[in-house]
Amino acid sequence: MEAFVNSSCGFENQEVPVEYVITRADQRPSLKGLWDEAPWHSANVISLTNFLSQSKSRHPRVEVKVVYQDEGMFVFFRVFDKFVRCVRTSYQGSVYKDSCVEFFVEPRPGRGYFNFEINGGGTLLLFFQEQLPGQPGARTAYKRHNVPWELGRQVVIYHSLPPVVDPEIGVDTEWRIEYFIPFTIFERYLGPLGPVAGQVWRANFYKCGDETSHPHWVSWAPLGPEFSFHLPQYFAPISFLGK
Repeated sequence: MEAFVNSSCGFENQEVPVEYVITRADQRPSLKGLWDEAPWHSANVISLTNFLSQSKSRHPRVEVKVVYQDEGMFVFFRVFDKFVRCVRTSYQGSVYKDSCVEFFVEPRPGRGYFNFEINGGGTLLLFFQEQLPGQPGARTAYKRHNVPWELGRQVVIYHSLPPVVDPEIGVDTEWRIEYFIPFTIFERYLGPLGPVAGQVWRANFYKCGDETSHPHWVSWAPLGPEFSFHLPQYFAPISFLGK
């Protein structure tokens, strides 16, 4: 979702999640889209259930889980969807207009956040939103940096759908996005992270489909009345569990 305009829309939500705990994987996930693979057995699974009120005709089921190893973190989305469409195939394309899953994460308070947006065909959009002096939470308090391809290509992505899904799939469809984010991407903008075990970051997980026949927007941590995912004040804690 790239809409930054405030609106008076309502939203459906639940209690704010206290925290998502990221476990350490003893083995590296194979990045083959295997939901029940051994490296994922310790992972906590969460569901995205906070639909914005604009999602009037479609409420897909979305599950996500995350694990980490010393060199980076692994994110796995499983989507039970319908009316699936993906046409953007270029890095930094407007993938949020397709059937898309998103992970926004703020590793360091007050420094800014990264938005990882990947459509069902595996195309990535990746920005760093640098926080500038100003009113916390205001869009004007952030400066967008397009993460260059030399870094973006280091995000290793598995996608179960073909790169292009057009015409739209109009029947019930399960699709998966599993990917690896090296910590070096964050460190390019934030400096050394150090061992992440025991650290607490802030994040949110999303699913959208702006230009599908049944547009919808859903988050893990509840949002406010603004029609935007780019609101880090609504991020929730994610913590890295040590051994």
